[in-house]
Formats: sequence, C-alpha cells, structure tokens
Amino acid sequence: HSPLDALAKIASINTRMRRSHQLRLDDQPCHRGWGGRRPGAGRKPASAKPPVHHVRRPALPGRCPVHVTLRVRAGLPSLRSRSFAKAFRRSLRAAAERGDFRVVHYSLQRDHVHLLAEASDARALARGMKAIASRVARAAQRVFGLAGRVLQGRYHLRILRTPREVRNALVYVLGNGKKH
Repeated sequence: HSPLDALAKIASINTRMRRSHQLRLDDQPCHRGWGGRRPGAGRKPASAKPPVHHVRRPALPGRCPVHVTLRVRAGLPSLRSRSFAKAFRRSLRAAAERGDFRVVHYSLQRDHVHLLAEASDARALARGMKAIASRVARAAQRVFGLAGRVLQGRYHLRILRTPREVRNALVYVLGNGKKH
C-alpha cells in the first residue's frame, strides 16, 4: 500500500462524511418522547371516582325536574348517621322552598346525597344548589367536628325530560338506601 492510496482513502471518507442529503418527511422516525397530546397524558384524578368536570351544563327547561347528586370527600364519616340526618333535615327545611327552587325528595347515602328538585330556570337551580351544597357542608362540619372542604367537586345533574325518567329517578332515589 502506497501513501497515496491511504490519502485517497481518507479523502473519500471525508467527502462522504461532509456530504449530507436532506431527509424526506416520510423517512423521519416518529417522535416518541415527552410532550404533546397522547393517550393517558395529564394529571390523574385524585380519587377512583373522578369529579364532575367544568363543562357548560345543558339548558334547563322550566317544566322539567332534575336529579342531582352531591358527593363528599373520601374519608368522611357516613352521611347516613342519625345525627347528620337530623341536622341535614333541619337545615334543608330552610333552603328547600325558595320561590323558584324546591327540593321534592332526597336520599342520604354513605358518601353522597341524591336530590330530586324543581327549578324555574338554570339560574334558580344554580342558586338553590349553592344553598343546598353549603348547608350540607356546614351540617357535616358541625356534626362531625370537621374544618375545611367537605364536598368533592361540583354536583352531578340529570334533567328528567319524560314521565318514565321521572318515575325511574323516584324509584332510584327513594329505594337507594335499600341498595346500599
């Protein structure tokens, strides 16, 4: 091997290394790193039952009753205790009959409250539910000696548009204690 052959070999390697060619988009490897939208991304809910998300609630026709569910935080004593039921009933009497909002039936469960209510419009429902939610929280704080948050997120709402839906909701709410 002559020194000229070695130099020629080095020169050909250098030109190949310097020569770059543009890749096509089809040839690019898929990016599989951090960032971007992907399945399973984002903060996980704090509990096994995720909270009701902040989305616009459906329009409420004034003639339709609603089935509302209020959940309390995990780790609280059962809402079915006699002392809480008595305090809640006393507190509910004051808030259940507001001119444009009223609670027709309710059911206390271990970690949530079911309500069947009627409201003249969405604003009346929002005001009435705010009053009911604060009364549930204050009654729980008073009875159980708690401080801080009691309710878990927003209330869940289902508008009952047909007589069959109203009947099913009544059976569900009034018979829920037997199920649990």
